[in-house]
Amino acid sequence: MTDSLTYITSAFLLGLSGLIPGPLLTLVISETLKHGTKEGFKVAASPLITDLPIIVVTILVMSRIVNIDYLLGMIAFGGSIFLIYLAFESISFKGINHEGATDQVNVIKKGIIANLLNPSPYVFWFTIGAPTILKAYHEGFIYAILFIIIFYSLLIGSKVVIAAITGKSRHILSSRFYLYLIRFLGVVMFIFAIYFIKSGISYFSISFPI
Repeated sequence: MTDSLTYITSAFLLGLSGLIPGPLLTLVISETLKHGTKEGFKVAASPLITDLPIIVVTILVMSRIVNIDYLLGMIAFGGSIFLIYLAFESISFKGINHEGATDQVNVIKKGIIANLLNPSPYVFWFTIGAPTILKAYHEGFIYAILFIIIFYSLLIGSKVVIAAITGKSRHILSSRFYLYLIRFLGVVMFIFAIYFIKSGISYFSISFPI
């Protein structure tokens, strides 16, 4: 029972990290404002698509690749490029877009790409997630399952709540407020892009004289 409580508590606390501002949460808010709550939900659920291969890769890579920092550095640089693209798209936003299915598919793609090119999930699974699941599995299969279910319920659920709150506010916001908020989120994404570049540099242990 003590082991069960430990893994449940860990999953609960780690799952709430979904409330911490980051590229994916910023994208959830941005897409909800531009396309509605349903599209925000889709972006929020993107880890369900992206994280399974990440989990498998981390477990395999941890046992085979010596220089993990190099891989994380490449992911960080790729993520920064994608975030810069999203930033310019949001900064140049002209108003609410009510396009059809093609645009909605792009919303899902944005969430998937944003998560795949975000080094944070890789860092999390390399340093915390995979080791915790393996330890839980050795304690008992049910512990590993509980950890995964609770973790993802809260990780995604927290973003869904944010999208729902944002979606309700959407109906009372003026177009001008939309415009400036989306552009502000674009600036936030650009800041995250700079952070990713800095992270990539640190992974490669590159230092520059001041």
